[in-house]
Amino acid sequence: MSPGVTATTAPAPSASPAPPASSPPGGARERLVQAAARLFSTQGVHVGVDAVCREAGVSKRSMYQLFTSKEELVAASLVAQLPARAAELLPPDEVRDPRARILHVFERQEALEPGNDFHGCPFLSAAVEVKTSEHPAAAVVREQKAGLASFFAHEAARAGVADAGLLARQLMVVFDGASSASVVSARPLEGLGVLTARMLLEAATSS
Repeated sequence: MSPGVTATTAPAPSASPAPPASSPPGGARERLVQAAARLFSTQGVHVGVDAVCREAGVSKRSMYQLFTSKEELVAASLVAQLPARAAELLPPDEVRDPRARILHVFERQEALEPGNDFHGCPFLSAAVEVKTSEHPAAAVVREQKAGLASFFAHEAARAGVADAGLLARQLMVVFDGASSASVVSARPLEGLGVLTARMLLEAATSS
């Protein structure tokens, strides 16, 4: 894993590179956040601000006028990914059965990994890299993971599971473990995440 992100302070104006002659469309903040999300998800949050600024077509000086630190940019890049991540994983309203809704998340996880070049969950990856729970990005990761756990608990309760909270925590271990296994092996999970989640569901609903 890459080393944790250390605190970064704004450079003197003279150290800022000039912006490219032709910048991509969109506001500077939006371009920075999108560029950071792409680079941090594929290469890790250790990627420097120079690379992010080049990708976004924004000067470093402008970046530090919009974000007080690299840590704030890392957190903003994760916040920007929250809606898309939920849309990727959560089932549509047409899927009514609570068991099917839970398993849908694991099916989507396995379907998405090859297309993401086995980079794994961007939130889990960021949490591992930043190391400390005080990092601004860690708070965003906790929010995302808590939201998914809440979804699992809600659907487990609908399925009649006595201890829906416990099952939700178990399913989160499976989800994050499957993500890590996919990254390490750089190959499809071959249904292991779905199978493990199904076994937990069956055990919880039959007791």
